[in-house]
Amino acid sequence: MIKHIVMWKLKDVAEGKTKAENAEIMKKMLEDLPSKIEELKSAEVGINILEGDSDAICDVVLTVSCESEKDLQVYAAHPDHQKAVSFIKKAVKERRVVDYIK
Repeated sequence: MIKHIVMWKLKDVAEGKTKAENAEIMKKMLEDLPSKIEELKSAEVGINILEGDSDAICDVVLTVSCESEKDLQVYAAHPDHQKAVSFIKKAVKERRVVDYIK
């Protein structure tokens, strides 16, 4: 099993929406992906609940599970994922990623 974790810091305003609104849009888009991409076993999105200006605090986190690295690559290239990526890139100011074998 491969775990793919992505954490983002969002812009205060992007695409005419607030950080909180964009976080909810991202959550919906990303959590819908397992129903569209059979290689995804699960996708969980969390929106940060703590306030503060710490550099360590991210706004949104995604945890995805796939059976193999090949499945992760299929997910990454899938048109529905790319649609989400296109939106997310407009809303994000920082991104961190970790992929590991569980």
